[in-house]
Amino acid sequence: MASSAEVVKKFFITSVFMWVLPIAVIYGFQNNLFPGVEHISPYYQTLLVGFLAVISVNVVIVLYICMAMKEPSDKHEPDPKFVAEAKASINQSKSESHDKKEE
Repeated sequence: MASSAEVVKKFFITSVFMWVLPIAVIYGFQNNLFPGVEHISPYYQTLLVGFLAVISVNVVIVLYICMAMKEPSDKHEPDPKFVAEAKASINQSKSESHDKKEE
């Protein structure tokens, strides 16, 4: 199981890519870094750059979800103290509702 530091690191890196990739796409279109873009009308260029920026963010999100799903989950065990408190709470609420029915 990944430690908290590793999870935070992955989240931070993903967040950086979610900011950098769309800005890089916009910068590339504004400075004609992509061949053939100068022949597109400004209206369609704006539509294309917006669409590609959104797609780039969605690709980052999908990659983050894939990384999260690949992490092993077989080592997960609940906190025994939490489980004991939850069971006690359930038993207490059952006994209280049982007492109310008898009255």
